[in-house]
Amino acid sequence: MNAAPTAAIATSLACSQLSVEVAGRALVRDLQLQIASGAVTAVLGRNGAGKTLTLHTLAGLRAPARGTVTLDGEALANWPRRTLARKLGLLTQTTEDPFPSTVLDSVLVGRHPHIDFWRWESDTDRAIAQAALQAVALDGLAARDVDTLSGGERRRAALATLLAQNPDVLLLDEPINHLDPHHQLDVLKLLRDHAGAGRTIVMSLHDAGLAARFSDYALLLFGDGEWLTGPTSEVLTPETMTKLYGVAVREIAWTGGRTFVAG
Repeated sequence: MNAAPTAAIATSLACSQLSVEVAGRALVRDLQLQIASGAVTAVLGRNGAGKTLTLHTLAGLRAPARGTVTLDGEALANWPRRTLARKLGLLTQTTEDPFPSTVLDSVLVGRHPHIDFWRWESDTDRAIAQAALQAVALDGLAARDVDTLSGGERRRAALATLLAQNPDVLLLDEPINHLDPHHQLDVLKLLRDHAGAGRTIVMSLHDAGLAARFSDYALLLFGDGEWLTGPTSEVLTPETMTKLYGVAVREIAWTGGRTFVAG
């Protein structure tokens, strides 16, 4: 997973007084956030704390209960959908393939925002999709039926689809779900490379140690409307992790890194 990402133009994603609710329950209340371009922001919280719904709201797939989300100063609702899809992409927590296709054809779906109506994918589109598969070490499986992939391979194929879309802002809901430790690290390093090229990376994670290692900023969602955000080095502490997860957490530090252990 060492394909170099192309340079991206700095894009500003922000929310003001954003509230996210479900079934009358406030999960996030009055979130004020300017998401850093060229950096990685990790979103952490317990199951049901609102990580997925917040990402969907930031992607414009779900209307906020209150507040606004803007991209480059313009409300998401004002962006034409195809134009928005060229600027912002979302990796959902689960993916489905309703029709039989090869791995390459499934990844080519990411190119659709860039292809005019009634036109087929070009050789350039196919090359971009192939490069995305190479970036997640799946280029050798391009001709395979997508429904023959393992769970981890399918997750990496979904990430390749997002990379083929080539947005400036990447929102990722548990991008390392189903991955073994080797591929977890490869994916996180790949996302760091894309941030280094100027892209905006926002991802939900369950592993606070990996968040501490790979993110610049963190957003903690406590599930009752309360939230905390700031530089990862300041936000991720044993005290905040204990409050976040409702279990005693201690920090283990070593030269060049740190992790958190529950219990």
